[in-house]
Amino acid sequence: MRFEVVHTCKQSGARTGRLYTEHGVIDTPCFMPVGTKATVKGLDPETVKETGAKIVLSNTYHLYLRPGHELVEKAGGLHKFMNWDGAILTDSGGFQVFSLSSLRKVTDEGMEFNSFIDGSRHFLSPEKSMEVQRALGSDIVMAFDELTAPDISHERAREAMERTLLWLDRCASQKLKSHQTLFPIVQGNMYADLRRESALRSIPYATCGIAIGGLSVGEPAETMYAMLDALAPVLPWDMPRYLMGVGTADYIVEGVARGVDMFDCVLPTRIARNGTAMVKEGFLTIRNRPYAEDFTPVDPECDCYACRNYTRAYIRHLLKADEINGGRLLSIHNLRFLARLTAEVRAAINEDRFGDFRREFMAGYKG
Repeated sequence: MRFEVVHTCKQSGARTGRLYTEHGVIDTPCFMPVGTKATVKGLDPETVKETGAKIVLSNTYHLYLRPGHELVEKAGGLHKFMNWDGAILTDSGGFQVFSLSSLRKVTDEGMEFNSFIDGSRHFLSPEKSMEVQRALGSDIVMAFDELTAPDISHERAREAMERTLLWLDRCASQKLKSHQTLFPIVQGNMYADLRRESALRSIPYATCGIAIGGLSVGEPAETMYAMLDALAPVLPWDMPRYLMGVGTADYIVEGVARGVDMFDCVLPTRIARNGTAMVKEGFLTIRNRPYAEDFTPVDPECDCYACRNYTRAYIRHLLKADEINGGRLLSIHNLRFLARLTAEVRAAINEDRFGDFRREFMAGYKG
């Protein structure tokens, strides 16, 4: 795996790049759809590819619990198992243990937790996370980290950061497959000094990419931007920077302005299943009554399958009737919207006008 910076915008300093993996080339900045359980919910791989996605995410925690990483490896790895020939990034499982298990115990050895499926007790360590991700065969392997809530003390934040760095060293000692690359994760909560220290101590473990974790977890947008501003001059220029768990248009545009190259989030498909579409002004709740007799596309400017073929009124009918195709069509639209957005961002950067693009986009974005 290798990364190259393609162009730096003379107007804004934002950059485009190209990430080369064994399973394809990814132009950055990019948005990565999330297929937590080896599927982007409600969509087949061919449809996901048609939205413009070149890389998807899956998750160690979920696939370890079901169907088991040994089975996926027997199937030929995650690419063959889910019939996706593009690149795959696997999250380490730390976030899921934090967010899904009310009964968990965290020590320097790892995380003990109850399965959300049957309540059975499990233990996930840095070594186990690497074992699972090696078996899955993803292109990008995430280091095992400890996520913390945004309202903790500096002392507690340092403790979690030190543990994450301890775990990173143990992750790096584990052998991966030849096509796999480990991304360290920068932690430090909402403290700029810890963020910079975490980055500087993580960089020696980074060979072709580094991630920023523990943001977009409930803190104000201004706090997240401040953490990105603190990290921008510290992170390696010649590696992709991945901001974990971010998927709204405003966060993506503002993240790119602060040097971020890669984004992911479950939000686009989750809100689609609840009847909400993403548009350049923010969000459009198709499920609402005003769209019952609206026979226009979800977004007249969009070229996705849903917008080319169906109306707001029809999709609203599907949603109200609890037909799964309603959420599916809006999922297609939302993923295509973010693919189009990041393509527009790349074009603006390459043409040295991203500063203007950012101002115009944010002026029209209502959230």
